[in-house]
Amino acid sequence: MMSPIIRTPHTESLSSVRVSSLRPSRNAWGTVRVSFEFFPAKNAEAEPALWEAINRLTPLQPEFVTVTYGAGGSTRERTLNTVSRIVRETNVAPAAHLTCVGATRAEVDDIVRAFWAAGVRRIVALRGDPPGGVGARYEPFPGGYQTTAELVAGIKKIGNFNVAVSAYPESHPESGSWQADIDVLKAKVDAGADMAITQFFFENDLYFRYLDRVRAAGIPIPIIPGIVPVQNFRQTANFAQKTGASVPQWLADRFEGLDDDAATRRLIAAAVAAEQVIDLVDRGVQDFHFYTMNRADLVYAICHLLGLRPNEALQAA
Repeated sequence: MMSPIIRTPHTESLSSVRVSSLRPSRNAWGTVRVSFEFFPAKNAEAEPALWEAINRLTPLQPEFVTVTYGAGGSTRERTLNTVSRIVRETNVAPAAHLTCVGATRAEVDDIVRAFWAAGVRRIVALRGDPPGGVGARYEPFPGGYQTTAELVAGIKKIGNFNVAVSAYPESHPESGSWQADIDVLKAKVDAGADMAITQFFFENDLYFRYLDRVRAAGIPIPIIPGIVPVQNFRQTANFAQKTGASVPQWLADRFEGLDDDAATRRLIAAAVAAEQVIDLVDRGVQDFHFYTMNRADLVYAICHLLGLRPNEALQAA
């Protein structure tokens, strides 16, 4: 297997990084809350797989589920259709992703009103990737919201939405410094953001170091760790490289030689993700956001390990 480019995580040490041996993982943990991310089906053929995943995971009673919004607003209608159907057919609260890209303020405001009319009360507000994709130069859309903070403020003016924003344990790839990165998050919070969901990461100390920085800056909102079960290592490593997330060498080693062994890859992926979330719980984390990639089995298994069980009434429905 060709090795991906491995980026070494930050190594600076902060005194409050949690020690994972304080609470043995086989003990009862108490309350664990989860949320799940899905993306709209690309076509009618992909629709059954999306809803199979949603119907498999919603009986676990997540706090909410999010539906992504493609680069340049390319999935705008599909995002609205998906969250509207979640409102109609499930008992879980959907959160619609929304970006600044590819639309004027008035057009974005119309989308926000459409979400409200559909019964959506949560939005994940993002600057968004440029139409050229991750890594392309970002240019604010003429007449549009210039920043995520502006978008958050605009959403809050329209309705009493719960607004989540993004956070980056290894800093955003376009940030010039840690201070600049934290300043951007603080601007989003000052504009009304209620919580933040992190970019995925594989070294838990990165999350806790970031949390220390956030709290030291006086930012009080929940910072929910984003967890990605590695369905496809090569694909995940390539995406991580574009978004500034590090892929540790030990993770590459675990998947080495498994390109043609899908069954073993799934077992390794489950073990890696379970190891990560159990360590986070042992160190005091109670909330998790899973990037499902529209696949339920791995995420369901991890949630089972965390003690979550399906609501029988919801499962029967």
